[in-house]
Amino acid sequence: MRRAIYPGSFDPVTNGHLDVIERARKLFDEVIVAVAHNDEKQPLFSLKERLSLLRETAGKIDDVRIADFNGLLVEFAKAEKAGAVIRGLRAVSDFEFEFQMALMNRKLDALVETIFLMPKEEYTYLSSRIVKEIARLGGDVSGFVPACVANALSRRFK
Repeated sequence: MRRAIYPGSFDPVTNGHLDVIERARKLFDEVIVAVAHNDEKQPLFSLKERLSLLRETAGKIDDVRIADFNGLLVEFAKAEKAGAVIRGLRAVSDFEFEFQMALMNRKLDALVETIFLMPKEEYTYLSSRIVKEIARLGGDVSGFVPACVANALSRRFK
């Protein structure tokens, strides 16, 4: 079975994330959307909330599994018997960081490949950070995120 991990913080999941997941599903038999525990970040949504929003959205896609992980991504990939890590690239500015991470992951475990996927052009400007800022300022985010996420943002910023 060809299995891939799509890691991220998904704070919150956006239509761009979902587009990358759909693209990855065309290439792999199973995609595990993995929410990273990151003590250095201050997420808007708790890990439990992010997992729930992902299950409500991406979890409905065939052969997509939602999970969380702690520690090194390559160790999680090995434990899940995944041969690839999916990373979304929106712009050239994403590439340098993602390239560095891919090379480091290859150094840690040469059996895990990194696959870069670009979302549809209409999502290239989209990020969780921008979506949160628009929602915080009272803007309409319904075109950028699934309805359940828009509702969760609206409740958070009341």
